[in-house]
Amino acid sequence: MVRFMKAIRPGLGSLSLLCLYLAGAGMIAMTLIIGWQIFARYVLNNTPSWSEPLSLQLMSWFILLGAAVGVRESVHLGLDFVRHGASRMVQRAMDLVSLGLIVAFGLAMSYYGTLLAIGTWTARIPVLGWPGGVDFFPLIAGGLLIALFALERFVDVFIGEEIAATIAVQEAV
Repeated sequence: MVRFMKAIRPGLGSLSLLCLYLAGAGMIAMTLIIGWQIFARYVLNNTPSWSEPLSLQLMSWFILLGAAVGVRESVHLGLDFVRHGASRMVQRAMDLVSLGLIVAFGLAMSYYGTLLAIGTWTARIPVLGWPGGVDFFPLIAGGLLIALFALERFVDVFIGEEIAATIAVQEAV
């Protein structure tokens, strides 16, 4: 299992880095779109109707991609004061339960996002002309990535490689 994790870690690191770059590009694109919207509204007196739904779509993507990267790099907020006072064995058990719940949460996000996408596919986003189900693509992809990165960390904790994994993540970024 250790060899398998060492073999896939570079790929997962590259996927995480790609997610981070895509999230950053989405944030820049959204900022430019909103800037154009403000300029067009107040200077040209002609607000583009496509700018708000497109910027909301981009925001959904960069939030969920960023959240997935945060799960992999373990940078989300947490209340660790109880964990730090516990023994190593209890800390490990708490980490496994927490990461297992994150995997389940990510899979549930993806599953229910898929159901929502299917259920709203025939509706249209009026201004963009896209199927309504497209709104849920970030939820589906983000959920899968959150589950994948949490599963990576779960396996690392389970086999006792969490310290080596943290070092590898820091070296990749």
